Amino acid sequence: MTRVLVVAAHPDDEVLGMGGTIAVHADRGDVVRVVCVTDGSSSQYPGDHALRERKNAEAQRAAAVLGVDSYVHLDLPDMRLDTVPHVELNSIIEGHVREFTPAVVYTAQPDVNLDHRALFDSVAVAVRPLPGQVVRRLLTYATTSSIEWTPAPTTWFRPNWCVDITGTLERKLAAFACFETEVREHPHPRSERALRALAEYFGATVGVEHAEPFVLVRNLERL
Repeated sequence: MTRVLVVAAHPDDEVLGMGGTIAVHADRGDVVRVVCVTDGSSSQYPGDHALRERKNAEAQRAAAVLGVDSYVHLDLPDMRLDTVPHVELNSIIEGHVREFTPAVVYTAQPDVNLDHRALFDSVAVAVRPLPGQVVRRLLTYATTSSIEWTPAPTTWFRPNWCVDITGTLERKLAAFACFETEVREHPHPRSERALRALAEYFGATVGVEHAEPFVLVRNLERL
């Protein structure tokens, strides 16, 4: 059993980027915590508290579909993480690492979305390999509808780690279907057809039916 921490900037980031992998971890008995650090709606829909609650409920349902043990939804400002003091966001992530003691941490790949960049920077600080650090593996996932819109000169997402999600793809799609506020029609990247095609593409790159891609940032094996 492995303790796995998945850090997301917005509700649905983790489902889009690694929903199938979360289900794989859950199925093999790993303990999975998802921490979403922003409220998920205040910039797009200022003052709409009902929508904020609706998106939180959608995220909780999606987490249940994937088998997540605990889903934590915080309330930092959506689309404005660059206005949050770096040390404050660091402290939040460090608190979860200290309390949950994960061996594996996933976070969003820094891309065109500034929230993803700010979050990655703070996760990198929180899991830095100091003596006694419990985190042994750090990976980034690619959030659909952000990663593909990132200008080529500014991205370093070159997957070097894939997870076979052939057995969990349908659960990923069912989990994303919980986000009625976020699902779009094809050919938008947040459509079921696009998500299925992406899983097929990355599966083909590693010889399986369906896969999710990651960048392995750091890993420590004790043999």
